[in-house]
This record gives sequence, structure tokens and C-alpha cells, in this order.
Amino acid sequence: TTAFSSVTHICRDVNYGWIIRYMHANGASMFFICLFLHVGRGLYYGSYMFPETWNIGIILLLTVMATAFMGYVLP
Repeated sequence: TTAFSSVTHICRDVNYGWIIRYMHANGASMFFICLFLHVGRGLYYGSYMFPETWNIGIILLLTVMATAFMGYVLP
């Protein structure tokens, strides 16, 4: 497909294209690791007991899930 050939072109033909691709992939993974650590900290300290914090957390969760889905579906 066009998307696959464009990624292949970036990795093989562009100077340092492979490192840009892997930095992007690892950066996305680090974002989710930080997100999970943040959620764990909130659970540990009981921050979920406040309704406003809970509602903002749910909105952010849905936003991150939508972003992750689009990042997975799109090339």
C-alpha cells in the first residue's frame, strides 16, 4: 500500500529516517508508561474520591484512547 511504501521510504532512503521513526514509536510508548504511572499514583493517594478529579480523568482517558486508536489505525 501507499502508507507502507512511504514508511519504507522514510526508513531506508531518508537520512536518519529510521531513527526518527523509532524515536517516535518509543516516545509514544514512554507517554503511555508515564500515563500508567500517573494513574497508579492517583489510585495510591486516593485522588479518585473527588468528583471533579474523576470527571476530568475520564475525559482525559477517552481522549487518550481516541488518540491511541487513531495512531494505531493511521500509518
